[in-house]
Amino acid sequence: MTEQTLWNQTVHRWYARPVFFVTDVNRALLFYVDKLGFEKRWHEGDGAGKVCQVNRGECEIILCEDPTRIDKGRLFIELTVDGLADFRRELAERSVPNKETWWGYDAVQVDDPDGNELLFPVSE
Repeated sequence: MTEQTLWNQTVHRWYARPVFFVTDVNRALLFYVDKLGFEKRWHEGDGAGKVCQVNRGECEIILCEDPTRIDKGRLFIELTVDGLADFRRELAERSVPNKETWWGYDAVQVDDPDGNELLFPVSE
């Protein structure tokens, strides 16, 4: 790699947001806000549209109601050890189903109402 290539890699920031397809955007929005502690960032059509975004910290997820898309997504969200402990307490307090799973390493898995998976790696 040249010095110029390395410089270009550090100057340009890549910013990504996953899109989860859902059958009912309002049901999904309630789950992410009420159960997982996200906040609604925007909702197209002044809240009447089929696409919205939820945020929690630096995690941003776009929810899109599209009956032609029945595929499922998976998102890895890394938290600090203390952050994961706090989040697990929140899940218990809100009675959010979750399970311990393995996907190359131990993780806590939360499925949204449409089967999209959020995996939180467990640090040792």
